Amino acid sequence: MAEKKLRVKQVRSIIGRPARQKRTMEALGLKRINHTREVVATPQIMGMIEKVKHLIIVEEI
Repeated sequence: MAEKKLRVKQVRSIIGRPARQKRTMEALGLKRINHTREVVATPQIMGMIEKVKHLIIVEEI
């Protein structure tokens, strides 16, 4: 069975955000606005995405 992949793109700044959200963005590999990463949709990654969904755009690959 193929792994489900997601493309995650940062669209809002992390300036002024709580440290927890900043660390979550760093864990997702996002460093700046318009930065895009492809990740495998594991339960851990989905939890991180849920915590910072207001800062990112997610699309299925």
